[in-house]
Amino acid sequence: MQTRTLGPTGHEISEIGFGAWQVGADWGDVDEETALRTLHAAADAGVTFFDTADVYGDGRSERLVGRLAREREGLVVATKMGRRLDQTVENYSPEHFRAWNDRSRENLGVETLDLVQLHCPPTDLYYHPEVFEDLDRMVEEGRIAAYGVSVERVEEALKAIEYPGVATVQIIFNPFRQRPAGLFFAEAARRGVGVIVRVPLASGLLTGKYTRDTTFAADDHRTYNRQGEAFDVGETFAGVPFEAGLDAVEALRPLVGGDATLAQFALRWILMHDAVSTVIPGARSPEQATGNAAAAELPALDAETMDRVRAVYDEQIAPYVHQRW
Repeated sequence: MQTRTLGPTGHEISEIGFGAWQVGADWGDVDEETALRTLHAAADAGVTFFDTADVYGDGRSERLVGRLAREREGLVVATKMGRRLDQTVENYSPEHFRAWNDRSRENLGVETLDLVQLHCPPTDLYYHPEVFEDLDRMVEEGRIAAYGVSVERVEEALKAIEYPGVATVQIIFNPFRQRPAGLFFAEAARRGVGVIVRVPLASGLLTGKYTRDTTFAADDHRTYNRQGEAFDVGETFAGVPFEAGLDAVEALRPLVGGDATLAQFALRWILMHDAVSTVIPGARSPEQATGNAAAAELPALDAETMDRVRAVYDEQIAPYVHQRW
């Protein structure tokens, strides 16, 4: 496992991280024993960066990741805050920040959180500098070591990194969501901001395991959020209509070489972009966690392969997503 620097935090973290949404909620039931074995399998495979949020399973994910961090040395844990109340700028207040922070520190069992990210706040929030000034104060208070943002849109990311205290941006990026690789990646690199890539497998579409007959559990967001009923539709299948994504997967499948899986290929494609600090696929089993980590061992993709991935995006996916996020 190779490491990359997480922006100005100075942390050297595994280039394949772990997204802990799946072990919290919204992906069907994952029992606690399986969740812990999955987390440990990731750590065994060299993963040192774990990303969670206070709302994943109403704190369940934080508590599981916190237990892992107490059992394993050298891990960096990022969490998020801001989704426990209605998404209004007013709710991103100093009082709510500290209440959420206290809860996350208790869940994770630490005095100072390594990294706290605002959890996809409303766009207007980025135009309120007092919010970011308060986050600076929380660093001074020792509550958090660093802070960043998790965004839905490229424009939000670009606005966020105008604030010098923003150390990281978490953003959706994968072969089906390529727009961040333009202006945002260049600007993040110029400013030394860490980039955390989420939804790297388009909610499983890029595993190549789904068909038109695939169904998901009622408590899985791939059932209840397909049209954005619960939260931004871009979080589910990266905003790509399911059937269109299946067709594009078939166009990508011939590009996968050797013994690699399509999921590993997609993760390796993301790592070809130097601005990326880490990519955080989720996993529901130890086998998935180990398979994701193994993507770091794949050889670099050649220019022809990168061009062909871009062509699939331009021809089959971009009309659905490129101008939306």
